[in-house]
Amino acid sequence: MSLGERARGLLDLCRPLNAVLAGVLTLIGAYVAGRPLAGAALVAALATVFAVAAGNAINDYFDREIDRINAPERPIPRGAVSPRAALAFSVALFAAAVVLALSLPMVAVAIAAVNLVALVAYTKLFKGLPGAGNAVVAYLGGSTFLFGAAAVGRPLAGAVLALLAALSTLAREVVKDVEDVAGDREEGLNTLPIAVGERPALLVAAGVLALAVLASPLPYVTDLFGVAYLAVVVPADAVMAYAAYLAFSDPTRAQGLLKYGMVLAAAAFVVGRTFA
Repeated sequence: MSLGERARGLLDLCRPLNAVLAGVLTLIGAYVAGRPLAGAALVAALATVFAVAAGNAINDYFDREIDRINAPERPIPRGAVSPRAALAFSVALFAAAVVLALSLPMVAVAIAAVNLVALVAYTKLFKGLPGAGNAVVAYLGGSTFLFGAAAVGRPLAGAVLALLAALSTLAREVVKDVEDVAGDREEGLNTLPIAVGERPALLVAAGVLALAVLASPLPYVTDLFGVAYLAVVVPADAVMAYAAYLAFSDPTRAQGLLKYGMVLAAAAFVVGRTFA
């Protein structure tokens, strides 16, 4: 295999779009806290990119057998990267994330420490437990905003956004598990849809999304943001509500829509903060 193919395999391990998006979400957390251009915000965003890339790489390492069924195009199953190379690459990325995080305030360092442990433990300890793996991923998704706010010294400013993001991520992860039932069952994982059935799991996802939608006006009701926030968050809520309905017939499309809805919801906080 050529050097270029190996390099492409390592890049694919990172899921670069997801990693960069997580970094952007960290910057949004800092922006909501009122200090988007602080040096600490940029350091936190870069640390997030490295940490998420590392988590994706180590997840591929642990999931290499199940990916032969669920995602044969991933770098390890297709032979672009060896398992040992994927593990070493993940360790290097984690080390970079740690070095960057240690320059931040102590609350941010604590969040980073918890997140790094969760990223490493996710596949081996939590992924196969009904709902537990989903909850870990949901926490990690919401914590990007909390981390960004904590990096600039105002962790509580990102709390509401972190909560809403965690609820939305939890729902999306459950829908994704429904999509992956065949491979997860083959691997012996006991995910929520395998443990309780696909329809009950989708009902759980719909219920969690309903909580997120109902809670989304809180920044407006509490006078944190004005009507500009509502103008963007209402369409985001509509996308997520439709995705919840669609999940019962097309989980693959639904979880993609949920991702767009979550990005739109994050944009609502940016708009709200801009016009506050």
